[in-house]
Amino acid sequence: MRHPLVILHRWAGLFMAGFLFITGLTGAVISWDHELDHWLNPHLSQATASGSALPALDLARQIEQRYPQVRVTYFEMAAEQPGESQWFWVEPRLNPATGKLFEPGFNQVFVDPVSGAELGKREWGAVWPITTETLMSFLYKLHFSLHIPEIWGNDHWGIWLLGIVAILWTLDCFTGFALTLPARSRGEASSLAGDETQSRRTCWSRWAQAWKIRWRAGVYKLNYDLHRAISLWTWVLLFIVAFTAFSLNLYREVFFPLMTSVSDVTPTPFDQRTPNDHDDPIEPGVGFAEILVKAQTEARARGWDEPAGSMFYSPEFGLYRVEFFPAGDAHGAGGVGHPAIFLDGSDGRFMGDSMPWRGTAADIFIQAQFPIHSGRILGLPGRILISVMGLVVAMLSVTGVYLWWRKRLGRIKNPV
Repeated sequence: MRHPLVILHRWAGLFMAGFLFITGLTGAVISWDHELDHWLNPHLSQATASGSALPALDLARQIEQRYPQVRVTYFEMAAEQPGESQWFWVEPRLNPATGKLFEPGFNQVFVDPVSGAELGKREWGAVWPITTETLMSFLYKLHFSLHIPEIWGNDHWGIWLLGIVAILWTLDCFTGFALTLPARSRGEASSLAGDETQSRRTCWSRWAQAWKIRWRAGVYKLNYDLHRAISLWTWVLLFIVAFTAFSLNLYREVFFPLMTSVSDVTPTPFDQRTPNDHDDPIEPGVGFAEILVKAQTEARARGWDEPAGSMFYSPEFGLYRVEFFPAGDAHGAGGVGHPAIFLDGSDGRFMGDSMPWRGTAADIFIQAQFPIHSGRILGLPGRILISVMGLVVAMLSVTGVYLWWRKRLGRIKNPV
């Protein structure tokens, strides 16, 4: 049985190595994307005007008046901290002359919340050119999609590919673990058959060696020990990262249908709708101002004390989401988000609500996927841990390929 597992682990590892090396390194960096982005781009993140901030709805209207080819789709109601800018996510409108989307060349606009002056704009996730303004978003998008372009009208190929890699990685966690267990030779099994206690002690003694690293035993043995021992010490975390990567990348295609088939899941309005193609956006019938009033009414009816913290409109789903939280708390409890009201984009009718860490066991499990994957569920220590795990994943990819290469050289020099 061991030989088939070796073959599976070898070829699965070789297939995944390049992908995991990239996602490991990028994951280690993007755990700090917000802080690094602020540090790299103070001209976008810092606001200098003094006085009272303008209403976010007014700032959104100003942006749409300045750039009629785009629609504001997401913004927070206030800057995170005094002296910081406010940013607005925008998406292109349909060009009535061509029937296709405009190409504005940017999807984020930064403004001074007090004066309303534009501080800059950029294309989040741009492949080229890579500048200080686009570096962090380039790495972030590389992490979950590899920047694979749209093919046959679909821009999810990279997301799906990494989702498949994550499934294979999840399964390979068990294959790799099984291969660390000591294999007993036939002669040894025969000699120890009468002493089961001694047999168990021998096996445990051998397995204990698998957790150790021989730092001065040569390059090959060092790489072998690093690959095996670090995998064992971090096995639970590797499995968690692999599984949550699968659940996030293949959420709508595999994970959510799987969860609904085995447990009681409460779907959100987004889960209940089939999205339009990105090139066929749904024009809203009501605007942000009317939606805000309706959402605040629904929130008060539920006894929510927090103010409206952000507003989002999805042109693909034709839905609004209004989240409730104080300024500066964008990630919410454990990174899972905030209380939210969902409203239909055509007429503003109430479509549902959600509360973080509420619902069935399956609901909470689904909510926890991103907080666990990003480490935000544990706050700052969790983000540090995820950064370290990113480096571990990259190291395991390199050592795995090195071990295969050395063994291949050996087989070429000494063919059977």
